[in-house]
Amino acid sequence: MQRLQQAYDAKAGKTNKIENIKTLKDPIDVFNKLQIYAKEGYDFIPEEDKKYFLKCFGLFDKDTLTPKQFMMRVRIPGGHLNSQQAKALGEVARDYGRDYIDITTRAQVELRYLDIQNIPTLFKRLQEVGIDSYQTGVDNFRNIVNDPLDGYAYDNVLPSQDLLKKLQSKFLHDPNWISALPRKFNTAVSGSFSNRCNAFGHDCCFVLAQKDGIYGYNMYLGGKVGQVAKDADIFLSSQEEVLKAYESIIDLFKRFGFRDNRNKNRLHFLIQEVKMEEIASAIRENAGIDFATAGETMTSLDFTDAGHGKVQLRDGSFAVHVVVPSGVFSGTDLLQTASLSEKFGNGELRFSIEQNLYILGVKDTSALLQEDFFQKYKNIDTPYFNNLIACAGTKHCTFGVIENKEDARRMADYLSTSVPLESGRVRMYWSACVKGCGLHGLADIGFEGCKTKVAEVTEDGVHISIGGRLAGEGLEGYTVIKSAPLRYAHFFVESLMLEYKKLRIKNESFEKFNIRVLSQYTSAYIGFMMQLKAYLRHNKIELELDINKITNTGKNEEFELFELGRRLYYQLTKKEAYSSYERFTNANKREKPEDIRKLVLHMDEKFVQMIEKMIGNENRAVVFSELLTFIALED
Repeated sequence: MQRLQQAYDAKAGKTNKIENIKTLKDPIDVFNKLQIYAKEGYDFIPEEDKKYFLKCFGLFDKDTLTPKQFMMRVRIPGGHLNSQQAKALGEVARDYGRDYIDITTRAQVELRYLDIQNIPTLFKRLQEVGIDSYQTGVDNFRNIVNDPLDGYAYDNVLPSQDLLKKLQSKFLHDPNWISALPRKFNTAVSGSFSNRCNAFGHDCCFVLAQKDGIYGYNMYLGGKVGQVAKDADIFLSSQEEVLKAYESIIDLFKRFGFRDNRNKNRLHFLIQEVKMEEIASAIRENAGIDFATAGETMTSLDFTDAGHGKVQLRDGSFAVHVVVPSGVFSGTDLLQTASLSEKFGNGELRFSIEQNLYILGVKDTSALLQEDFFQKYKNIDTPYFNNLIACAGTKHCTFGVIENKEDARRMADYLSTSVPLESGRVRMYWSACVKGCGLHGLADIGFEGCKTKVAEVTEDGVHISIGGRLAGEGLEGYTVIKSAPLRYAHFFVESLMLEYKKLRIKNESFEKFNIRVLSQYTSAYIGFMMQLKAYLRHNKIELELDINKITNTGKNEEFELFELGRRLYYQLTKKEAYSSYERFTNANKREKPEDIRKLVLHMDEKFVQMIEKMIGNENRAVVFSELLTFIALED
């Protein structure tokens, strides 16, 4: 572990301001003062408690958004919840939090609009049913995620919820671990073939694997926003080995994790500094166990529960899926869900990382779906809503750049009408800022909130990405449009969905469509085509222009640009621009194409100028960004 010590020592000369705040007091002392704060009121609470120490117990001061009120993040291990716990959550949300609930991408919930005088009552009520909000914020171990159908689904090989509870027992409610880490630490454990819990998107991941005929877990490390976890080349053949490996890595992160730059203090950066081989060696040395090298990772399948609306379970009953657009729920809704789970199911509910939920153990699905609840929340919605994610946004988060939740719902509404799909799967994930709480990087189509300018006026925008994957070992998507004005973003995505609808094969998901079709082209070409086709529709210019009809150039942007220009010229004039071509350009540099204006009357002038820029001999564009001003949308 010498290399770890050297890396730590190199950065130990400077600590960030949060580390300095941590030295002021013991977090437990702050928690023990909650009764006093409740009695004395919001203004009595010290600033450092509001800004940091109360967050250790899931209490977030939202004074700038909702004056003198708090948000509480409630830990729901694995997203697993029984009806009694659901009722308690529903009641406290209804009675103390304006009946508002957010389902999060860690399969837990956030309660809002909470006054400090009610916080002790809330804690007591939740603790009575076995849940609380301990260590759900700042530099702590966050809610561990698991397959929501763990122990029930046919594709679940190793039931892992019991293991999850053992993992969290290593830190939960332990004063030695509260606020002890350099940064937050996310964990996932999945014993299923299907990846229902974004299993590779965490600091530490234990995923189903097989080696020498034995089922166990492969260990992956270093995931975060913008990075999927990497294989640590460690196979763990039993729960005992998983626990030992976990104890080892969290101890190493606590001791050697960097504490200087908050933006580079996650486990990912320690691994980046010393390399995975060193981390894996240190895990073995620290645990005193020579863990086996990795087996074959089996958590590799996508899941399609939302499109079917239900999943048959091992006992013959069903898990019935409930779509909760953008995760916006309520206490009253949760109370009703709990009652339905008792009436029609086995009293078990599950939250998902896509901000939806399942009712488990349902035998008569038809009778359940006749309930009024399913007039408000659909069992199967359109493909644009089924797998929709949106983080809190500006209404509830000070980091948010755009409103986000309603933006996501408006996009899904628009696409459901403009490009209706009878089947298919399109995962649209929205993050209101670069922090990525909406998992936008893993989406089929991801949206990251930003600011942009239209006519020199700053307004809401989004960076649009595609190509994220949950299947396999996961993959971060790539940006196709930067700083798209939010008011036009739905037109650009409409272009993509029209191509998907027209060119996909039967039952093909957008993820598979992207692999088969879109991955053959540069991101710049895809983004440009999204904007170009929106411009053509906006200006009522009718052209046959499928995204895959240009000659494959080997993903060379300059060649793609010329090929597209050549095709556009032909579409308009029914003539080739040049008599011959050589390596994606005109063979005779002295030859000039005929003027489009003389061949086609009343043509859109900006569009004509763009084509000239694409295929002309002088000052020819070589990258698509040179052409965007020609197709900028205007109200």
